Amino acid sequence: MRFTLRQLEVFLAVARSESVSRAADELGMSQSAVSGSLGELEKQFEIQLFDRIGKRLRLSALGRTLRPRGESLEEQAREFEHALAARSDIGPLRLGATLTIGNYVAMPLVARFLGEHPGARVQLEIANTAEITRKVQNFEIDVGLVEGELQETDLRVTPWCEDELIVFCAPGHPFALKAALDDDDLLSARWIVREVGSGTRQAFAHAMRGILQQLEISLELQHTEAIKSAVEAGLGVGCVSRIAVAEAFRHGSLVPCTVPHRDFRRQFLFALHERKYPSAAMQSWLELCRRWPAEGAKI
Repeated sequence: MRFTLRQLEVFLAVARSESVSRAADELGMSQSAVSGSLGELEKQFEIQLFDRIGKRLRLSALGRTLRPRGESLEEQAREFEHALAARSDIGPLRLGATLTIGNYVAMPLVARFLGEHPGARVQLEIANTAEITRKVQNFEIDVGLVEGELQETDLRVTPWCEDELIVFCAPGHPFALKAALDDDDLLSARWIVREVGSGTRQAFAHAMRGILQQLEISLELQHTEAIKSAVEAGLGVGCVSRIAVAEAFRHGSLVPCTVPHRDFRRQFLFALHERKYPSAAMQSWLELCRRWPAEGAKI
């Protein structure tokens, strides 16, 4: 073999960060060592893996072609190393989840995964749909759990389970006394919603087709808990996943609103890079997630 796994690791770290200094930090190497390793690899095969643009490095056409193969090879090498160390029956797992899934669904699943695979190491990152999508595309996470529609051609997106948004208000709000809301009610409300780029905002926009541009959106927040607090304070009406407000409904601090003529249903989805190597950890995680709703878990 004319290249080393260390050279491969350097190439992929630089590809992910587009920076020698950040790759050096990630790998615990000096910048000169990273530059030397990368330069040696390119010289050895008489190729150019990156275009140098000032201090930035952008993958060349050849680099973009080779990167998915390199990511797959690195993942297999990690699994092999893990098996040699005999630390667990499964390798590390990097997950990304949108805020609703990450805060209200993912943790019980992670706990169950760790229970089934003692010694496994799981990294969970929580962000909005746009950020999770970017990280899946950049091979920074293995599996994305998202709640928004994705159009990226390099991702494999498959359905997971059903979810539903719900409109809600404070107990003292006039809507709390209404049996059902119509469009005139929706247009009269001051709305507190998630930010653009989130799956919840996308589903809200779909549900409000035809009147969306006329709605008074008075506040956009990045966190569901902040929306709930703002609605409790009487600042307006909210719309988030039903699972995020179920406890507040039981306690009576928030009140659900019925909007029978609008469709608030959506799906939670798996997002994977289409050229990502399906490690044993990834396969085991996906199998667990698919079993979870099938076994009667409530969302």
